[in-house]
Amino acid sequence: MNDVRSDTAELVYTRVFEAPRELVFRCMIEPEHLSHFWGPVGTSAPLESIRVDPRPGGVFETVMVNDADGSRYPTHAVFVEVVEPEKLVWNELHSGMTTTSTFRDLGDSRTEVRIHQANIPEAFRSPQAQAGFTSSLDRFAGYLQSLTADGGGPSDG
Repeated sequence: MNDVRSDTAELVYTRVFEAPRELVFRCMIEPEHLSHFWGPVGTSAPLESIRVDPRPGGVFETVMVNDADGSRYPTHAVFVEVVEPEKLVWNELHSGMTTTSTFRDLGDSRTEVRIHQANIPEAFRSPQAQAGFTSSLDRFAGYLQSLTADGGGPSDG
């Protein structure tokens, strides 16, 4: 589900994942997991380009690489709040955007993730950008499925 509030430059994405909350949260703060799904379809996030220090004032840095032409899209953010395994908040330094992700345990190894983005630059509010973000959530769901199918550890792929 996507909720767009263009008057306030905000987007909200809500997705239920078939995985325990602790695993979903861990996947969002550990580079070894992020490298498997970070970014929309058609991009990759090389492990060596990901730095995560999950504490207030710590960094969240990634570089998405366009698989077709090699274009690079860096993100540099600073964590504002980290409440394991419930909440992550970071500010992107280059855009001023704030992302708040909350993780709600639904029971039965299901987790609802709500991602609220505020102060979104106009280019990131387009239908194409939203579709790209949604495709990264699809990739995340597939990655979580591969983990839960083999016991929850990082995969080799």
